[in-house]
Amino acid sequence: MNTMKLMGTTALALMLALGPAAAQIAALGQPEGQVNIVAWAGYIERGETVKDFDWVTKFEQASGCKVNVKTANTSDEMVALMNEGGFDLVTASGDASLRLIAGKRVQPVNLSLIPSWSTVDERLKNAPWYVVDGVHYGVPYMWGPNVLMYNTNVFKEPPTSWNVVFEEMTLPDGKSNKGRVQAYDGPIHIADAAQYLMFHKPELGITSPYELNETQYKAALDLLRVQRQLVSRYWHDAFIQMDDFKNEGVVASGTWPFQVNLLQGDGQPVASVIPQEGATGWADTSMMHVDAANPTCAYLWMEHSLASNLQSDLSVWFGANPAVPAACTDGRGMQTAEGCTKNGLDDFEKIRFWTTPVTKCASQGECVPYYRWVSDYIGVIGGR
Repeated sequence: MNTMKLMGTTALALMLALGPAAAQIAALGQPEGQVNIVAWAGYIERGETVKDFDWVTKFEQASGCKVNVKTANTSDEMVALMNEGGFDLVTASGDASLRLIAGKRVQPVNLSLIPSWSTVDERLKNAPWYVVDGVHYGVPYMWGPNVLMYNTNVFKEPPTSWNVVFEEMTLPDGKSNKGRVQAYDGPIHIADAAQYLMFHKPELGITSPYELNETQYKAALDLLRVQRQLVSRYWHDAFIQMDDFKNEGVVASGTWPFQVNLLQGDGQPVASVIPQEGATGWADTSMMHVDAANPTCAYLWMEHSLASNLQSDLSVWFGANPAVPAACTDGRGMQTAEGCTKNGLDDFEKIRFWTTPVTKCASQGECVPYYRWVSDYIGVIGGR
């Protein structure tokens, strides 16, 4: 994690001072020939991983825009890459999107140039993680929960609590969980600890896992230090995590549905669950760099990204929920209404979506800001 390139509270505070912003692009021009995108693993597929999942090739043929993808493993990496520049778009989660807006790394979008905007889920059209002062800084892409993945040979019944990754215990196979679990390699994981404490220590008074006072924050860090004694690896690469479940004896971890789907497709004994404490989650937005060199291709991609067949197939591939609800039912892609229900389409209100912690917070006036989450989580991983 490159903390020097992260936006701290000073930049986030600038959001409050941002005046009305207008989209830089009034009309599309000639396609520039390429579009450069920073994306999560599995988000932009051209059939190279699994032949049936390809929503790039036809776009390139129809638009004349070659799609170049840089995979990022964490939100902090996305922010760092966008700060460096050279990219047109990013599929940013809520713990990155507000930092990108505050740091003026992304530009408002002209929704009139995105005809499929009308098909977007109403619950996402004005979401606070990418809409500031009524200005839209992107278009929604996909959303879902962070689930608990477990080895079904070890857990004959689904675990009911996240305690299997937070507290030392004997698992159903008679062995300790020590050295057999993982945690996410990103400061936003502090929110998972806070959510666990919301359920098990209500006396702390946590109402949002992203809005923690000093006492609540200390309790979350203390829990993470306990977890530090258990984890075999802090994961950020989805494919390395999958290999760890296959070959390194890992039996439980927070993860994305993407890894669960791929491992199950490979015949591995894994399943996933949202335990009794609930789950954090992510709602990702396609955002355009303020200095995008290929704006027409970027707008063409944003429009393409909302096509229901793309949204449908991506929903199946990633195990997530489409930003376009019709993708669940119109039959243009692989997804079905039952599949979307399984992915949690109806659980939107139950998920606490990633967002960037700030000093001035809604629930209690003053909270621990994100720059401290970054430095302190590095300390936790390092054993401090």
